[in-house]
Amino acid sequence: MSIQRIETGPRMSQAVVHNKTVYLAGQVAGDDAGPGVYEQTRSILANIDRLLAAAGSDKSRLLSATIWLTDMDSFGEMNRAWEAWVVPGATPARATVMSPRLAAAKYHVEIGVVAAQA
Repeated sequence: MSIQRIETGPRMSQAVVHNKTVYLAGQVAGDDAGPGVYEQTRSILANIDRLLAAAGSDKSRLLSATIWLTDMDSFGEMNRAWEAWVVPGATPARATVMSPRLAAAKYHVEIGVVAAQA
């Protein structure tokens, strides 16, 4: 079976597709996002939408999600953005964990997902 890699760089690919399953790398907010968890989460979710579309999938086909927060007190802010974005009735299995530090100090949330291809 073939493997498709999307936005491949020297360290990692942003998405990998194998056997009709899409694996996204952990996504962090774009430079245009504000410093708050709500704004960063919205930026990440828009990027997830873009990558899933490039891989032939969408958020209605999510299988699992892992969310990392640098402060669990921001859980509500993240969930506010998440619940407005996710498809009702098609919610993935999900884990949210605290990580005291992400790849850069400006990041307060990171999200990785796995989805089925359409």
